[in-house]
Amino acid sequence: MNPPTIAPIRDADLPEFCRFLAENLSRERAPEEWAKAFTQHWYPAKPNNGFLLRHEGRIVGAIGAIYAERSVRGSPERFCNITSWCVLDEFRAQSMRLAIALTGQPGFHFTDLTPTEVVSRTLQFLKFRPMDERQALWPNLPWPFAALGGVRVVTEHARLEQMLDADAARAYRDHRHLPWLAHAAVGRPGASCYVVWKRTRWKGVAGARILALSDAELFLRHRGAFGSHLLVRHGLSYTRIESRLLPRIPRLAIEQSGYRHKVFKSETLTAADMSNLYSELVALDL
Repeated sequence: MNPPTIAPIRDADLPEFCRFLAENLSRERAPEEWAKAFTQHWYPAKPNNGFLLRHEGRIVGAIGAIYAERSVRGSPERFCNITSWCVLDEFRAQSMRLAIALTGQPGFHFTDLTPTEVVSRTLQFLKFRPMDERQALWPNLPWPFAALGGVRVVTEHARLEQMLDADAARAYRDHRHLPWLAHAAVGRPGASCYVVWKRTRWKGVAGARILALSDAELFLRHRGAFGSHLLVRHGLSYTRIESRLLPRIPRLAIEQSGYRHKVFKSETLTAADMSNLYSELVALDL
């Protein structure tokens, strides 16, 4: 049997590629849903949407990629987020060709934020590093004193963007069209933290899962006000966030472990620089 050929996934290949994912990776997600994840305008100069394997004209394997450019400490950086690595059983021996083709592209920092255990270990073989998998969780409590200090939680579109610095405002514009995400600014005019979150459940109890913060120190300072907002306005009893996104674990919080290790590969950035934004974690309703 001739080995399958490998080629970039062009935009014209997306309908076929996404049908392959819907049939072989997750039948719960329609091809059109998969396609939306790869058609975000986060890096117009993207080189591809990943790579695919073809054998006798049909797709037998693929690895997806979501590209973005965002600012890290004032410097523009390019990211490639790996997602949807799927190869048919009879062609599994060809899987590494896909990963090597994708990660061999120069000029990008690479992440995989939803790997299976097998994928995480495989990418670590390719010099990816695991991130801290622990998560912090704390109760949301009424906090009537926030208004007295001038602290506000703002969610209205026009006011929210005005409270954010340039990088946070851009991130908000890049993600506000995704209906499963919630956005807020907490703080005072001129000193606000941008917060991206979504609803979650733990042991049947509704809470908020924080996906991204523009200023973690500022968020910790005002977490009482934000937690009160979540409790009173949304009926959410707790806040959950990855420990790696915080400079320290706050009082009343517990840390939980046993989660899958997200992984990244970069010559210059650290795990703290790897954002959940601009990835499959937000481009899909996961």
